[in-house]
Amino acid sequence: MATAETAGLDPVLAFSLVGALGVGSQWLAWRLRLPAIVLMLAAGLIIGPLTGILDPRTQFGGMLEPMIAVAVAIILFEGGLTLHLRSLSDAATGVRRLVLIGAPLGWLASTGALHFVAGLSLEASAVFGGIMIVTGPTVIAPLLRQARLARRPAQLLQWEAIVNDPVGALAAVLAFEVVIVLQTATSAAHAIQQLALGITVATVLGLAAGWGLVRAFRQAHVPEFMKVPVLFVLVLSVFALADSVLHESGLLAVTIMGLWIANSSLPSFVELRRFKEHATILLVSGVFILLAAGMSLDVLRTLDWRAAVFVAVVILVARPLPVLIALAVTNVAWRERLLVAFTGPRGVVLVAVAGLFGERLVQIGIEDADRVAPLAFALVAATVVLHGFTLTPMARWLGLVASRKPGVLILGGSRWAVALGETLSTLDLPVLIADPNHAHLRAARAAGLDTFFGDILSESAEHRLNHVAYEKLICATDNDAYNTLVATDMAPEFGRENVFQVKRVQQSSTRHALPPTLGGQPIGAGETFFEANARLAEGWEFRVTELSEEFTLERWRETHPEAVPVADLGPNGTLRLLGPETPVKETAGTRVVALMPARPERAAGQA
Repeated sequence: MATAETAGLDPVLAFSLVGALGVGSQWLAWRLRLPAIVLMLAAGLIIGPLTGILDPRTQFGGMLEPMIAVAVAIILFEGGLTLHLRSLSDAATGVRRLVLIGAPLGWLASTGALHFVAGLSLEASAVFGGIMIVTGPTVIAPLLRQARLARRPAQLLQWEAIVNDPVGALAAVLAFEVVIVLQTATSAAHAIQQLALGITVATVLGLAAGWGLVRAFRQAHVPEFMKVPVLFVLVLSVFALADSVLHESGLLAVTIMGLWIANSSLPSFVELRRFKEHATILLVSGVFILLAAGMSLDVLRTLDWRAAVFVAVVILVARPLPVLIALAVTNVAWRERLLVAFTGPRGVVLVAVAGLFGERLVQIGIEDADRVAPLAFALVAATVVLHGFTLTPMARWLGLVASRKPGVLILGGSRWAVALGETLSTLDLPVLIADPNHAHLRAARAAGLDTFFGDILSESAEHRLNHVAYEKLICATDNDAYNTLVATDMAPEFGRENVFQVKRVQQSSTRHALPPTLGGQPIGAGETFFEANARLAEGWEFRVTELSEEFTLERWRETHPEAVPVADLGPNGTLRLLGPETPVKETAGTRVVALMPARPERAAGQA
């Protein structure tokens, strides 16, 4: 829906508008604790078909499709980077069955729903049905943190989303390859030849590029500061070369390339993947806004009663049935099966890939493929909103909530850590103490606290720990370097504002001092490991005090002038860890956790 104003909108201004709306929607969603995808959908529809402020085809012209194609290629490449084959082989039986059995059955069920319910052609249904098996880790992770599910159902949903992300993309790409070859080939033999050639070229290019990149990085043929640029250029080159042989086979090539790199144990892999994740957020936001803004009112009107029935069938049949079949005859409890079966939020990757393939299918003569994009938007919006509001109540009804309050993960089994963990446990907060030294966990186990023996950065910890149950991280071992390493590495996952560590011992020589920009925030009085534990050796203890209108914060400070506040728990269950400069909330009903000198009677008894 273009207007005179739309035609005059500068392309650079339009490009910046798309970026601002995409990132702005995600930030606003974070502030309001709403699904980002819903806000992005609303923003795209408002500036596009509803007001005509932005018409992507007018602003970007012939560059629109290549831009979206390149963005989708990078998104799928990043998806390939998330799939570790060793993780899949080591995963629980439930996860493997969800991927190996549930994904193909989900593809078949989704294709049937699209064809028989939504009324799409078999070709469009097969392509769209493949990508519909993707639930999306970027969508499921916030929901899991909000619901605070028990460990096993949370891991089933999380790992299904991670593994099925590239699997669904591969399914859609392969289905598209078959459709495009059948539509353009002159005979069956020609079709088979084209398909075999395209898949072979894509596979060889993807494997060769991945192998060459890993070899070049390992042998230091590429300096560290150039690794990300080289990676980007190689992804674009592989995509373009494979695409020149068979249209869209480039998507298959870059996905295979990502899979190879992910399973190569590359030393720089974590840094590369983290940067790619940031780039993917920008690209996904931009593609989503562009696709939403590019829809016309006529296309939106195609979302009739059949579209509503289609969404209902997907939520009630096409998602639950394959999951229940896949998890049948396993040790997964029936409550967990039901929760996983009826939890399948779709994300922006589905919209991005479906929108691109819908355009391509229309270009080769499958006219009803123009309904793929609006159906994708409808499915994403419905599932994200539905599961965003129903996952927590359903989990509580089924008794699968680990805790309704945010948990704390404490690194190190010292006396200070165990005493703090015991105190937080009295507030019904989930607490886990982890330590790579088994002997250090003896006191924590004796106190009845949950423990993890091993390195918190290991793959074992990634698979065995339910990270979504813990909102805060405290690094409190006697090794300052290890505390700093863990705090820095885990900060992107927990959020830097939720990562704390005991103060590092001041080094007199700059040769041994770590940069102040690394690590977490100070906690309590900002003391070192040895200073904090020395207080306990002198008889100090953690205590919880509830503030009220009569016993205010000011009165508490007058009563306990030496107390060191470490945390406060608000009346609504919001936990805050406190540093030296963080004020305690003065709200009545707030419970303050503080380190205080021993009571006089206890001190006399010890004497």
